[in-house]
Amino acid sequence: MCGIVGAVADRNVIPILIEGLRRLEYRGYDSAGVAILNGSGQLSRQRTVGKVRVLQEAIEETPVAGHLGIAHTRWATHGAPSERNAHPHISRDGIAIVHNGIIENHEELREELAGLGYEFTSETDTEVIAHRIHHHKQKLGDLFRAVRATVAELEGAYALAVISEDEPDSIILARAGCPVVIGVGTDGNFVASDVAALLPVTRRFIFLEEGDVAEVRRQSIRILDHEGNTARRPVSESALSADAAEKGEYSHYMLKEIHEQPRAVAQTLDERAVGGKLLEAAFGPLATEVFRRTEAVQIIACGTSFHAGVVAKYFVEQIARLPCWVEIASEYRYRNPVVPRNTLFVTISQSGETADTLAALRMAKQAGYLSSLSICNVPESSLVRESDLVLLTRAGPEIGVASTKAFTTQLTALGMLVVALAKFHGTDAERERGLVQRLIEIPALIEKTLHLDGQIRELATRFADKRHALFLGRGQMHPIAMEGALKLKEISYIHAEAYPAGELKHGPLALVDAEMPVIVVAPNNDLLEKLKSNLQEVRARGGELYVFADPDAGISSSEGVTVITMPKHVSHFQAPAVYTIPLQLLAYHCAILKGTDVDQPRNLAKSVTVE
Repeated sequence: MCGIVGAVADRNVIPILIEGLRRLEYRGYDSAGVAILNGSGQLSRQRTVGKVRVLQEAIEETPVAGHLGIAHTRWATHGAPSERNAHPHISRDGIAIVHNGIIENHEELREELAGLGYEFTSETDTEVIAHRIHHHKQKLGDLFRAVRATVAELEGAYALAVISEDEPDSIILARAGCPVVIGVGTDGNFVASDVAALLPVTRRFIFLEEGDVAEVRRQSIRILDHEGNTARRPVSESALSADAAEKGEYSHYMLKEIHEQPRAVAQTLDERAVGGKLLEAAFGPLATEVFRRTEAVQIIACGTSFHAGVVAKYFVEQIARLPCWVEIASEYRYRNPVVPRNTLFVTISQSGETADTLAALRMAKQAGYLSSLSICNVPESSLVRESDLVLLTRAGPEIGVASTKAFTTQLTALGMLVVALAKFHGTDAERERGLVQRLIEIPALIEKTLHLDGQIRELATRFADKRHALFLGRGQMHPIAMEGALKLKEISYIHAEAYPAGELKHGPLALVDAEMPVIVVAPNNDLLEKLKSNLQEVRARGGELYVFADPDAGISSSEGVTVITMPKHVSHFQAPAVYTIPLQLLAYHCAILKGTDVDQPRNLAKSVTVE
């Protein structure tokens, strides 16, 4: 993996390929490359380690142009980051390929191909596919049939784009488990792993489905499904604009996205919470009947989305009075769960292409759940298309690898789900109006919290030389502490852990000293007095406390205790979304002080489309 771009057009496609790669940089990668059929009809390849700008500079030093090409940004899965492992990979007779995903049976195929005389120049599973396509093309005669024969042998996940010197007017695509789209243009057609890559050249897209193989030419598109039948896939118009993913006045995408949260949350609520009521039809035409029948909820997610799910668990049980379980997708998919009667299966993902979450959804479809619901930010994603019910978070493009606005819009969407479920399980109209009003107030509360940025920037100066940090919260604020710790470690590389504050005496207190800052979220809720006792445990061991506290919490700054006062009148239903904001800002400013790559932290990818 990570980003695929391709083009066949009546103009030089190099600028399209490079711009497409640039627009996919947010996904995370370690190398980049391009293969193009030049004016002589010969395949020309350029690969570099590092950022897309390094590749662009290499092409500027040795200019190349052509009407057919493919390009890729790679995030290492097989073989270390290096030029020889970078995509595109080439086989004999001018066949070039780019690939997202992982081929699980690549070692057996590699051994067989080596026996047939193929030489390997990389450690990747992708080069195996390239040679396999060449092997089949020798027997079958054309690239399309060779790709179909090859993918029939592959085990694992893949999105492929393949070109050949023998067929200078076509790109062959194949998809299983990883997204790939076709951009329909006026002077040619285009391909990519994400619509964002192609927005400068088209807003019209065809989304391939599982098992599809497609032939994309300048003036035509042919698609066969997994059974070999001609498939008619609809052309969709994207609502995204070409400049939706620009930084504007902000230094980093992450900072821009932190400040976009009031608008993103408001957009998520727009037309769905009206007149003190939640419109459950926003989840889909079948939602009313599904919610009425729901007797339990199973939530599946990864990373930041998992933290959102853990917050939701508290409210599903407290407000809707339904049992709720939350599990990490990569763990859930490898056990044989017992499914209680009429359980709603909920998946949460920013991209909608998270491999483990998708696999869990597909497994759940065979496990006897009542229905499936996706909470997702990408309307064209696999998760959305394969779920029975959907609630889109409307966060807009999120480029920074460390999720911010996707998280708060997920919390908002999950709050809407809680209200929708509660409506059918004991909540009266008056309580529904109160809960909906609390949701509608969240954007303004986030806006007020963003005004703390200057104080948090100063606070971050005390963290720049630290190596460890401990985050504490209680109840529904514990997963917010988990999210704060994740943000700090993701972008500043400071090791951070989160614990329920009541668990301190069962181990974490052994770590507390003056060199480990302890960050606490302290809204004014039913657990506040318990939390204060936990803070005393930290101070008694010489720990330095940094507390984000409600103004009525009764916690003030003193020796060893620094208090940042949060906005007034934040209810327990609103607190998770509001109190995560200062933790995002703290992580951001710590990363700036430490000089790390805020938007593209090392070793991480935005959309994890492999297991």
